[in-house]
Amino acid sequence: MCISFQNTFNQVWVKKNLNVTLPSDYPVEAFPGYKAPLVLKSHKSGRIACGVAEFGLIPHWSKDKKIQKHTYNARFETIDSKPSYRTAWSSRHFGLALMDSFYEPLYSNGKSTRTAIRSTNREPLGVACIWDTWKPSEQEETITSFSLITINADEHPIMKSFHKPGDEKRTIVCLKPKYFQDWLNATIEDAHQLLQLDTMLDLE
Repeated sequence: MCISFQNTFNQVWVKKNLNVTLPSDYPVEAFPGYKAPLVLKSHKSGRIACGVAEFGLIPHWSKDKKIQKHTYNARFETIDSKPSYRTAWSSRHFGLALMDSFYEPLYSNGKSTRTAIRSTNREPLGVACIWDTWKPSEQEETITSFSLITINADEHPIMKSFHKPGDEKRTIVCLKPKYFQDWLNATIEDAHQLLQLDTMLDLE
């Protein structure tokens, strides 16, 4: 479970790897309900854009934003059936959340220690996510929000060490840059192939 992460402000890396420009109006660290940079692609126009979205997916049918406390991570195994996620998934609303690092609890000393995880080359991370739009009312602006997708991490050399002993090991999917375009363009079948441990960057 990833409940917080450090947003990236690395304009050079984002331009090089995704050919988009980062927005500027978001905090250094993101928690559910906070703003963060998100890259997505329009299936109609083919345009790739980077904007600000809220961490914690708000499905279009939600009455309010309270649901974000429960929708910041979407399990890959049930993403196509959970009411909160299935519309975004079936619509191929695949995006990339951009961050410098993310946090998980480490219990090596018997207590929970908040630990930062980043790429071994210290470059930013492009993390696979799903997104949706939600309009609170006719008078208010549409909000774009997202959920980070998680997969089993029992076999991951780093991520298998986090969370309480006995708990299932999970990880967000930090894609290698060579897969960024594949993910943004993915069909449902492609997405299944991309959400694997071997598509991920090396972490530390």
